Amino acid sequence: MTDTDDLLPGEFGAATRLSPKALRLYAEQGLLVPAGIDPATGYRRYHRDQIPRGRLIARLRTLDLPLTRIATLLALSPQARRAELRAWLEAQEAKLRHGRELIEALDDASSPITGTPTLRARPQRKLLCQERRVHIDELEAFVAQTQERIRARLRAGGLPGGGPTLVHFHGFVTHDSDGPVEVAVPFSGSVEPVDDMRVRLSPAGTDAYLPVAEADANFPDILRAYEALEAWIDANRLVCVASPVEIWPGTDGAALDVTYPVTTSEGS
Repeated sequence: MTDTDDLLPGEFGAATRLSPKALRLYAEQGLLVPAGIDPATGYRRYHRDQIPRGRLIARLRTLDLPLTRIATLLALSPQARRAELRAWLEAQEAKLRHGRELIEALDDASSPITGTPTLRARPQRKLLCQERRVHIDELEAFVAQTQERIRARLRAGGLPGGGPTLVHFHGFVTHDSDGPVEVAVPFSGSVEPVDDMRVRLSPAGTDAYLPVAEADANFPDILRAYEALEAWIDANRLVCVASPVEIWPGTDGAALDVTYPVTTSEGS
């Protein structure tokens, strides 16, 4: 190594546009380790050959990539790195598109939901259930396949396999968020659950519900139905006491009913 190849941190920082604080952080993280450290003074020095790596780190940081992701990218060949970055960009564009769809669906200028929220009594029900975390793109297939497995299990136990499908949303389900979704079918009698199925008792009570037409039943449009029902619940001083449930099919020819178990603010 020649003296002209040595660079002080300030010189190296000027060449790479990395601040002293950034250089210390990247050294600690192992991303950009100084070529040498004087044992007597603790002064760091860099080598001219490290400049391209420093500049690449600086440019990747402008994308708000985490340091762990940058470390992975640095270990790749230029061709593989380009492929990874293109895939990351496509994911960011998809996330932005999903966000735009969500905002448009919740925009006040959107067409209003047809149907009127109301209350109805909910009977005590015995449910055969199965739960899994899913993204919104997986929801329809999960519900269809799971309710069919549940109905097949009921029929195998000599019980009717008809009745509505209850879809409990125990978390928020979107393109980017996988929430726990529980699919259930009400039944009478006795059945032995298999695999990850379970039997539970749903108590009697009161539901606030809103029938949703087929045109409004798909995500993200269905969020407007949730918004309308939640606003009605708040306006009537009701209290949600459990996760929302979609009932497939809904009442009076609706594609589904969005429901919330509720009580009055006094708990009656």
